[in-house]
Amino acid sequence: MTEHQLPATCETVHLGGFSAQLKPALVIESGDRVHVETYSGFHVAAKAPPEFLTPAFETICDQLPAERRVGSGPHLLTGPIFIQRAKPTDVLEIRLEAIAPRLPIGFNAIRPGWGALPQQFAQPALRFIPLDLEQGIAEFPPNTGIRLPIQPFFGILGVATAEDRSSIPPGLYGGNIDNRQLQAGSRLFLPIFVPGALFSIGDGHAVQGDGEVDVTAIETSMNGTVQLIVRKDLMLTAPIAETATDFITMGFGNTLDFAFEQALQQMIEFLQRFIGLPAEEAYVLCSLAVNFHITQVVNSPQKGVHGLLPKSILPAMPGL
Repeated sequence: MTEHQLPATCETVHLGGFSAQLKPALVIESGDRVHVETYSGFHVAAKAPPEFLTPAFETICDQLPAERRVGSGPHLLTGPIFIQRAKPTDVLEIRLEAIAPRLPIGFNAIRPGWGALPQQFAQPALRFIPLDLEQGIAEFPPNTGIRLPIQPFFGILGVATAEDRSSIPPGLYGGNIDNRQLQAGSRLFLPIFVPGALFSIGDGHAVQGDGEVDVTAIETSMNGTVQLIVRKDLMLTAPIAETATDFITMGFGNTLDFAFEQALQQMIEFLQRFIGLPAEEAYVLCSLAVNFHITQVVNSPQKGVHGLLPKSILPAMPGL
């Protein structure tokens, strides 16, 4: 296993989406570990206070080459990372080993026409919110004593597909999943669609509730350490994840009903394949023990639902 450093520069980040045509920012072998830098807030940098800006981030905002702008989304992603010998039908295992905010501040933005209540909250609003990294909390609203625990994760973890894609909606390739369960110590498994997988990462979230209802979390630049492993022993058609306490399936759709059905179907298939249950008994177990959550309702046109299967109820079984 080789250790790699992947700083965020004009040559190693891309804006707005995923593309198989992008030049890789890094080429690695399966099993290598990558220490990665990410920046968030490309489109709010001009309104940001000094503590949100670094010289490297300002250089990216001012000088990012046109060929690194590949979609309509607002997200700045680090990558893509090319993994040797990864091919379509393989699975990419992403081990999220460490995740930490780079800055003592983040932002939250309401965008007109977006969010769960776009008619009620129709005016744009941008807030920069301090992060107390020493105590691990953010106070919001200010001076209220409401203390939010910092629980950092990457909103976007995804691989490229044959078609270019915006960074806004999630999909079977991952992307803008915005699943707050994917914190340090978790694992995400993504189907691979193009040679090398072309994995990208970004959209750091310091604090987020399930739903992400106003469009954003407390978004901030984030450091992370990931190990990327090509799994030729797995076959998946949709993302699944594992934390210390749960197995997680995910569904995406234009409606919450459809996203929920997809997450449920994926959980039934998981129980059939990995636990050995018949379909009907898996369906019943989902009713008895699986907890379904709204992941996000704002990454148009795809809403997200995820199901959590507690490991504590299962007999001893090998990990994925």
